[in-house]
Amino acid sequence: MISRLTVAVALLLLVPAPAHAAGPLKDITNRYVGSAVAAQNLNEADFRSVLTREFDNVTPENEMKWAVVEPNRGQFNWSGADAIVNYAQQNGKSVRGHTLVWHSQYPGWLNNLGSAELRGVVQQHINTEMGRYRGRIRAWDVVNEMFNEDGSRRQSIFQQKLGDGYVADAFRWARAADPSAKLYINDYNTEGINAKSTGLYDLVRTLKQQGVPIDGIGIQTHLATKYGFPTSFRQNMERFAALGLDIAITEADVRIPLPADSGKLATQASYYRQIWDACHAVPRCVEFTTWGYTDRHSWVPGTFPGEGAACLFDSNLRPKPAYTRLNP
Repeated sequence: MISRLTVAVALLLLVPAPAHAAGPLKDITNRYVGSAVAAQNLNEADFRSVLTREFDNVTPENEMKWAVVEPNRGQFNWSGADAIVNYAQQNGKSVRGHTLVWHSQYPGWLNNLGSAELRGVVQQHINTEMGRYRGRIRAWDVVNEMFNEDGSRRQSIFQQKLGDGYVADAFRWARAADPSAKLYINDYNTEGINAKSTGLYDLVRTLKQQGVPIDGIGIQTHLATKYGFPTSFRQNMERFAALGLDIAITEADVRIPLPADSGKLATQASYYRQIWDACHAVPRCVEFTTWGYTDRHSWVPGTFPGEGAACLFDSNLRPKPAYTRLNP
């Protein structure tokens, strides 16, 4: 016979204990604190427990991308996106929708469309996806990763076939599809002041001047310790805030050379703290979201060979020095 004590001990082992006496991250800040999530990982009891305890915002990793929700024209798969939105609603969390117009992970059938038809299809896609979740998504990454490193426009299918106006059109269609959602443009390598972030700055300044309904910019913040911390991070956020825009840290992680050791983890912790502090120093920085919170499911090792251990929690869901630097 299994005793009550045995059952109790098993349950304690299944659900990690609170990471820190000071309380979870979501309770120590007035910013949204989030993590990207894959729907399948919500089935892991320990993963779900820590996610629920620590964060008040979730971003679907892939489940809302066009190639996933409409792989074939007119054939939709909402299962993963629905699972994440339902989880968020059941647990009192907000959702960041990711993403509507992106040069990657779009369905191949778009390549066969002419310019006029593609324009109509993009509008329909925005209406369909945002309409399904109308009123249930706090913020959307409407346009994602549209710049090259030199600040020029990426020659995506949307840029080539729809021209410069596709960005403004996408935001106008998004506002009409869900007037309550905050609308963002999102990109990587835009943490400091550089050619790419300046290209982004020039674009959003023009969009604002034209009355395009853009609410904020997403700074992905995928950092690597080998490249150093972007020292103009706060200054960069301040110039966007001066345009009347909100700023969100949307995909933060800090990868280190493997294997990890105490010195590398201490440097990583310093980077995370600098991101956190910069966001809190700029009043219009409203969100701090990481691209996954545990090394168990991180995208980094598969993308950057020899690097990893990029998240706040290790693969066993134990808080790392980076976590304790945010929540001392």
